[in-house]
Amino acid sequence: MNNLNLIPVLPEIFLAIAICAILLIDLFLKDEKRHITYVLSIIALLVCGVLSLSDFNTGATVYTFNNMFVSDPMSSLLKICSYVAVGLTLIYSRQYGLDREMVNGRLGGEFYLLALFSLLGQMVMISANNFLIIYLGLELMSLSLYALVAMRRDHAVSTEAAMKYFILGALASGFLLYGISMLYGATGSLDLTEVARATAAGTVNKPILIFGLVFLVSGLAFKLGVVPFHMWVPDVYQGAPTSVTLLLGGAPKLAAFAITIRLLVEGLPALAIDWQQMLTILAVLSMAIGNVTAIVQTNIKRMLAYSTISQMGFILLGLLSGVVVGADGTTTNGYSAAMFYSITYVLTTLGIFGVIMLLSRAGFEAENIDDFKGLNQRSPWFALVTLMLMFSLAGVPPVVGFYAKLSVLQAVLSTGQIWLAIVAVLFSLIGAYYYLRVVKVMYFDEPLDNSKIVVSKDVSVALSINGASLLVLGLVPGPLMTACAAAIVKTLAS
Repeated sequence: MNNLNLIPVLPEIFLAIAICAILLIDLFLKDEKRHITYVLSIIALLVCGVLSLSDFNTGATVYTFNNMFVSDPMSSLLKICSYVAVGLTLIYSRQYGLDREMVNGRLGGEFYLLALFSLLGQMVMISANNFLIIYLGLELMSLSLYALVAMRRDHAVSTEAAMKYFILGALASGFLLYGISMLYGATGSLDLTEVARATAAGTVNKPILIFGLVFLVSGLAFKLGVVPFHMWVPDVYQGAPTSVTLLLGGAPKLAAFAITIRLLVEGLPALAIDWQQMLTILAVLSMAIGNVTAIVQTNIKRMLAYSTISQMGFILLGLLSGVVVGADGTTTNGYSAAMFYSITYVLTTLGIFGVIMLLSRAGFEAENIDDFKGLNQRSPWFALVTLMLMFSLAGVPPVVGFYAKLSVLQAVLSTGQIWLAIVAVLFSLIGAYYYLRVVKVMYFDEPLDNSKIVVSKDVSVALSINGASLLVLGLVPGPLMTACAAAIVKTLAS
């Protein structure tokens, strides 16, 4: 174990250097040359992807910086998925940003740079093995996202959304820090491995541990956007520019999943009985309120916000039912199912917000469900892509959303909690209504706007691949599911 080993941190080091370089280059670019910032950002993501893929292929777990930072299969896989998510976000957002002077003019390349800064924070979160490192990564990500939500400074709704996000985010950070301080006071360590060892020994004051755990779970619940810490989600999703909403709903969910695994599964396994009960309540409430409230929404961004709340409830089902038996990886379960669900959900979210930006144009935001009316008549291909995206969110076969839900339900049933699986299925059926409503208006309603949909080549290709990947993963889910299972088992065994 080399505490000065920088090899595990190469993706983070490279991205930090790349951000500084792109920032300096962007300062000297004129508006007509601003596409250089975009290209350099994509190249930076590709290089990070190569570095993380190399780490993933080795399958090794390496600790560095006095055990504060870890590179393991789970972190490498989640980072690769985060690069894909941010890369697709930049591709989908480019024309949208140009039309609204978000990536040119007075705002310059701030959108790209803040997106990369938020990604850097997510990477730190994903690989953190220490309470303080988790918090540093979380704040780097959050501060970048706060600024992005408020990017349209002359837009009252965006400013209001940014204020709500910032205030509630600060409150959640306070919860998380207070919980960390209680756990530190009880165990005497900020290192997750040491905390796990101290709690397993049974010599720590149990009431203090539970008290700290409540605040810790509350902070995590806010970052995941689950009930009753969901108040910010619909307002921020609606108020933020659609490109920023996509950034919020994509890669940060993977980082939130990662720190949940780090804190609860790796750091506090001895308290599993306690935090699993908390997650059960959060999951049921999220599925109930998220699905029921989404039915009455007419704004598609608010509808997708409540959809996100319900989908996060499903992820919690996997987390609360996960048990890894043995270090040989012969038994995998809810944790890998939750990871698979998180990755496929983010992939689906990228696609649907990509379609929303595709339908938007200068001076017009396609934010209402009615804006999807007659899409099949305007563009049969993109209507088909949207149909696959909605079917995936609803869990309709053969797209990947069905297999993702099935894998989580199997994990829940394996724990004997049949009632929980029944509740999840019932709320999934309720949720299918508002997803299929979008399909109905696309294929059976007359269009409100007959103008031609203009789309650039890169967006068209990316969106087509995005939609097709959901079908391919639904038909052949094995490789990704196996990768998730292997990553979880190797990570927890180390």
